[in-house]
Amino acid sequence: MKTLLYATDYSENSVSALKFAHALSQKLGARLVITHIFEFPSILGAEALDNPLPHIQEVAFKTNRSKLEELCSEHLGINWDSPNIRLEAAENSSVIKGIISKAEEWHAQMIVVGTKGGSGLEELILGSTTKKLIEKAPCPVLAIPKDVGRMNIRTIVYATDFEEEDIHAIQKLTEIAKPLKAKIKVVHISTNEEYGGDLLMEWFKDLLKSKVDYPEIEFELLFSADVFDTLRVYLGVVNADIIVMLEREKKGFLKKWFHKDLVKKMEDYGRVSLMSFNEQNHQTLHF
Repeated sequence: MKTLLYATDYSENSVSALKFAHALSQKLGARLVITHIFEFPSILGAEALDNPLPHIQEVAFKTNRSKLEELCSEHLGINWDSPNIRLEAAENSSVIKGIISKAEEWHAQMIVVGTKGGSGLEELILGSTTKKLIEKAPCPVLAIPKDVGRMNIRTIVYATDFEEEDIHAIQKLTEIAKPLKAKIKVVHISTNEEYGGDLLMEWFKDLLKSKVDYPEIEFELLFSADVFDTLRVYLGVVNADIIVMLEREKKGFLKKWFHKDLVKKMEDYGRVSLMSFNEQNHQTLHF
């Protein structure tokens, strides 16, 4: 992996994501691009307004560059500056379009953002910047909850629907897991109404092993009438650091399970980071 893009809004909710992105970039030996997307009316202060109009843009970029430097100094330490870290303030009327534009400019392999809300996933579920990024980004999005417990990634859970698209996504995921020496647990939760879950798991396991060479992959097939709650409990049992899903336009996990009625179920387990691949781009990533 060559480049991670971290996007911040300067809020407390984004601090854990900054620390996580920095630690991950160091472990992967990747460049870390730290960006803030701003809109001129929202950043102009007295200093900017006292300047002639042609200088407004210059003042805005300098202001946000300074704020990014302050953010890094406060949370990454005084020796944070290195050739592998780039600060990029950018103006755009749309935060989503601004982040995507930066990701495309730097050929980012991953976008890292913080989530907001008490549960860590509340804003994601209710339709935040993060959820929109998952739907539109040209690369995987890693959403880090506020106050995430640790920066090391030791256990990654991939929730599968036994689709062939999952094979390629897991193949890409191993390129992240290998340098981290992380385990990947591929899990499918079969409802009581679903027929042949065990047979599908064996088919999927054989297909994956024929295409993906990574010994630290384990498979779990669980049965439950409450798919979402079982997944939530499973993440706690295996002490998962990241839950990974492949978002599909018609039947993705986010649309199938992550809706407003389930927010309360996640309130007691909101410290797991979420990585989402998108079916529209998972085969054209710049790994």
